[in-house]
Amino acid sequence: MYQSKTLLYTPDLTPEKSLKTLVENRTVFTLNSCELNLFETYQESELVPLKFNDLVVTSMLRGKKIMHLFDDPSFDYVPGDTVIVPSNVEMKIDFPEASKSNPTQCIALAIDNHLIKETLDFLNEKYPKEGKNNLWKLDKENYFFYNNLELANVINKLIKECMGTSITKDAIADLTLQELIIRIIQTQTTILFNNEKLPDSKSPISSSIEYIRQNIHGSINLKELSKYSCMSPTSFYRYFKRELGISPIEYILNEKIKYSKKLLSNPNIQINEVSYASGFEDCNYFIRIFKKYEGITPKQYQLLNFTNHKQ
Repeated sequence: MYQSKTLLYTPDLTPEKSLKTLVENRTVFTLNSCELNLFETYQESELVPLKFNDLVVTSMLRGKKIMHLFDDPSFDYVPGDTVIVPSNVEMKIDFPEASKSNPTQCIALAIDNHLIKETLDFLNEKYPKEGKNNLWKLDKENYFFYNNLELANVINKLIKECMGTSITKDAIADLTLQELIIRIIQTQTTILFNNEKLPDSKSPISSSIEYIRQNIHGSINLKELSKYSCMSPTSFYRYFKRELGISPIEYILNEKIKYSKKLLSNPNIQINEVSYASGFEDCNYFIRIFKKYEGITPKQYQLLNFTNHKQ
């Protein structure tokens, strides 16, 4: 099934004469609070071990890997995917398709643990979350996600700064690393609330998302949501965007598109029926929004989904 994700900037490959090895050839860029590792592999390999002393944010740039992490089932790892790995946890990686004509390329950004702690302490002091023991923290179990636009922009900026020569790159990188930590937490929170079963929480986010899902067929506005969550529209908007990194209206559109994709799994349903059932009064507007979020039209998605199920 077609999945939307944001791809990252891909640096040039290492010239063949400069390669030290064909498996996980490593180029390192070291800053005060982080270390950017650029890995490239040019031949098929299995169970290649990799471990860092710090928490690592890894993102695929080219090709395909198969990741073995913790005791979980292995999973495909392709461009548009990001994985966070705690310090001193070993990854084992397969390269089933790597070759000189089809290399893999990925980054591994090791972040100083002291900077992570400082950032989380600052967030918990200055921007405390609602609810008892509800803290800003990285979820080590929710470690795999697709890059959204905001997350991809931050990672791209870090790649540029780490590989650059500016005399201020350490200062800019430190600030950008703080934003990266925030974006990762927001992305992880969004994934939790995107589950069919909402997390057991008294957060206004849970109640508002439940309301959105129950009323997905109709029009939903900010005033309704804020009233349902017992907050003023301004307070609710700020709270929602801080928690998830996107506005309530953007989230509503996400949910409507997600619901429309379920309907489009039926090859016989008409696009205008899907538009109406997903709460869009204007079918042309629905088509434009769908293409903005998914990169293809609803009809193309429907045909692609049907073709994939037939194979």
